[in-house]
Amino acid sequence: MKQALIVLLACLGMLQLAGCHTMAGLGKDTQAAGRSLESAARK
Repeated sequence: MKQALIVLLACLGMLQLAGCHTMAGLGKDTQAAGRSLESAARK
């Protein structure tokens, strides 16, 4: 029982870390798109 709980918590932790990296990547992509739009609007 104790091992199952530890494994479950470890899996949940890994999912959270993967989600954080994915959201960080999405934020960087969104910033890059915003910069492109700004530079196109200035021209």
